[in-house]
Amino acid sequence: MTGRLRVINLGLPKSGTTTLGHALKRSGLKTADYRIRPHQTDDETLQRQFVGQLMYEGYFHTGDPLAKMDVFDCFSEINVLRGGLSLWPQMDWGLIDAIRRHHPGARFLASWRDPHAISDSMLRWSNLGTERLPRGQIPGLPAGFGETDDERVRWITAHYAHIDRLFQGDDSYLRFDIADPGAPDLIGGHLGVALKWWGRRNVGKPRKAKPTESA
Repeated sequence: MTGRLRVINLGLPKSGTTTLGHALKRSGLKTADYRIRPHQTDDETLQRQFVGQLMYEGYFHTGDPLAKMDVFDCFSEINVLRGGLSLWPQMDWGLIDAIRRHHPGARFLASWRDPHAISDSMLRWSNLGTERLPRGQIPGLPAGFGETDDERVRWITAHYAHIDRLFQGDDSYLRFDIADPGAPDLIGGHLGVALKWWGRRNVGKPRKAKPTESA
């Protein structure tokens, strides 16, 4: 590996992105997770900005998706589905390939767990599964789809199959199972960084059982 280490996670939301981000931060890597917090930079133009939005601004304005975020080493969740924005850089090969070309030291991860578990977690996370996914215009999941478990699982499965195929034979890419006890060692070996923490972060609340009618 040559060049500065940059880490880009291509996993979907609720696949363990927050856990990954926390592990990278605890291991000394400057990490942006979904949105840049004010305490992470003195640059007011970056504060509270979405990582996915900044990636597209860099990509279309300069050709380099990371041009505006030089202060960060890692990007653990890069999609946005909020307030009229539906941005999914992990599904855009033009943007991914631009990162590869501009940053030869980049390493790509894909946080993964069983698609049914991801789907269930999406359903339990705020209004992500009930409103935002079915109403959003998302690559592979157009508006009107994504309300049922079967539809979400089909979309989730296809996304990971797609990036596996795009990176086939490329040692800059690693898909890992967030539930695998060996995941920290796999990630650390892939990045050349020993992870100093591993656990669970941002765990969704159990789904409330529907009330049953009394006899």
